[in-house]
This record gives sequence, C-alpha cells and structure tokens, in this order.
Amino acid sequence: MAEPARQACEMVVTMMSAEAGGIGEADRVDELIAFLTPAVLDVLSRLEGDEFTTPQFIEVLLTDPDAKAAYEEALRRWGEDETHAKMVVHGQVIPTILRRSGIAEWAGYAYGEEDPYAVPAWWRLRQDRP
Repeated sequence: MAEPARQACEMVVTMMSAEAGGIGEADRVDELIAFLTPAVLDVLSRLEGDEFTTPQFIEVLLTDPDAKAAYEEALRRWGEDETHAKMVVHGQVIPTILRRSGIAEWAGYAYGEEDPYAVPAWWRLRQDRP
C-alpha cells in the first residue's frame, strides 16, 4: 500500500475508534468498516479519472486479489446470507469508507446505475487528495 493511502487508512481507523469509543466496542458495521478500510483505500489511491459509481468501484475492487479476499471476508463476517451481507457492504461499509477517505467525495445518486444491493452513488476523486 502506498504511504499516503496507509496514512489515510490510519487516520480513518483512528477517527472511527474515537467515534465508537474504541474498536472493541464498535458495532458490527463499524468493525467491517475498520476491517475493509485498508483494502478500499489501497484500491482508491490507485484510481485514475475523475468520477465513478459505487458499483464501478466495487467492480474494480474485485479485480485486486487482496481486496477481493478482504471483501469476501467482510461478507462472511457479517454472518447473514450473501444478499443481506452485500446490502450492508455495498450500502453502508464501502460508502462510509469512501466518504471518510479524503480521497473521494459524494457527488450524488447514480440514477439508472444497477446495484441490486444498495442505492448507487456517484463519487468524485478530490483534486486535493492526499
């Protein structure tokens, strides 16, 4: 992982820990956010272009073997069936990581974009990103 991505990851985990009163006390969604943050930030830090949708990002995430393994482990850790696990990861976990990253910002809903697990959004890569 590139150094700026590692620093952003550490910052996000620290912020989440402070918000939740400590990772050990965090609920399951916060635990998945903390778990998946390094993989998401690693892929996010390597993106080129200006904008992407959540489903497009997940598609790219799944092309990286380490990120795909982390994604699949996050689904497993949720502990429900695959559909409900993907609803949590696509709709809560990944968007929260993107929002907190400092690398991307929410740019609106992606009307017409297909994602059977969540309401897809547009994300814009920040020009002043770390």
